[in-house]
Amino acid sequence: MKKWMYVISVSAMLAVFLFFYLTHMKEAAALEQVRKEKVAQQLEAEAKHKAEIEAKARADAERRAAERAAEEKKKEEDRIAKWEAESKAIQDATDKYNAEADRLSKQASELEIQLSALRTQKEKLNRDTLELAKKVELARIARQNAELENQRMIKMIAMRTADSSFTQLPPPPPEKS
Repeated sequence: MKKWMYVISVSAMLAVFLFFYLTHMKEAAALEQVRKEKVAQQLEAEAKHKAEIEAKARADAERRAAERAAEEKKKEEDRIAKWEAESKAIQDATDKYNAEADRLSKQASELEIQLSALRTQKEKLNRDTLELAKKVELARIARQNAELENQRMIKMIAMRTADSSFTQLPPPPPEKS
């Protein structure tokens, strides 16, 4: 009987254990269900919150992208306007300096023509001066030749006259004593 007692006491303890175990399992299942619902609600709330945040972030990103695009477009327009202004300024300066170069080129060609005319005039004056100097020198030579001819003629006349009997004094009369 002692063996049966062990079996009955273990069976009773097993029955008490199973009672508490099954009761606990039902409570645990109910708690697990409540926990799952809370977790599902939290996940749903987090998902909604995350979706709101993502929507705000997306809207903010789109706004920033639009601002950035507008700013880049404005910068590009400013850059193009600046480039066109600089191009116009360069073209205006180029036109101005080309006109100035044409004017100076015409002036230089006119000055070249004047210089050529002045050189021709200078050469003519030099020729005229040399011609006049030649005439003056020839006139001096002619004058000198004329003077030499006059001196020669005077000498010749003086010699002829000295040799002539008309120019000699008659011999002095003899002296009476």
